[in-house]
Amino acid sequence: MSEENNTKGTTHYSDNRDVPTPSLACHDPANPLIPGSPKTTLSSTLEAGASVSQDFSPVKSICAHLNAFHVYASDPTRIVEANHYCAHLTEDVRQCILYDSPNPGARILGIEYMITPKLYETLPQEERRYWHTHVFEVKSGMLIMPKPTGLMPQAAWEKAERTEMEQVVTLYGKIYHLWQVDRGDKLPMGEPQLMTSFTEESQFPNMEKVLDERDKRFPGADWRAKRESRKDIPVPELHPDADWTWKKDKQQQ
Repeated sequence: MSEENNTKGTTHYSDNRDVPTPSLACHDPANPLIPGSPKTTLSSTLEAGASVSQDFSPVKSICAHLNAFHVYASDPTRIVEANHYCAHLTEDVRQCILYDSPNPGARILGIEYMITPKLYETLPQEERRYWHTHVFEVKSGMLIMPKPTGLMPQAAWEKAERTEMEQVVTLYGKIYHLWQVDRGDKLPMGEPQLMTSFTEESQFPNMEKVLDERDKRFPGADWRAKRESRKDIPVPELHPDADWTWKKDKQQQ
């Protein structure tokens, strides 16, 4: 059974182990949060063989790592940090695998799909209410594209991140989490959980403290500087059916 901790008003952070080099093996024996016996030599050998003989085209198409925070649509007091690894299926559809950290051995939390407004508007009203906007994530500086280790200058990386933010700010996202790590589940338990994001700072308790702590784990990240530099990113017209988690109670009054 899951460990039913009191999760209201708390935030689950990515683990703070040092980000390793990409050449490390798929399995991370340093993650004590995952149950099970250590891998055998045979399993490690099979993994090594697969890495040089199999084609991992779907994951090779991943072209962006984004970091932000999600909340449960059923309980917006539960906040979870998520690392998004995203690929473009078309110019109008993106898909992201969500992890609880950027390290080897990270757990897959769930998935997020992102679509352009022209596709969003084709959805039935009931479906549109499952989707959220990204305006606050972008404009507040909460959404970042962590800079990889390497020789790319900070200014060049910030320009690339800026381009990504100008695109994401217009998109609608639909998220499901499968593993409720914030309540201490050792394995994925129960039904998938619809997630959403914030639309204003008052919804995010201790936002400044949480983002400060997050930025310490990603060299070069500074959400305050990003908030300032993104002030001139245009705010798109938002569909009234999006972000329904924050609107449904008002509609029922």
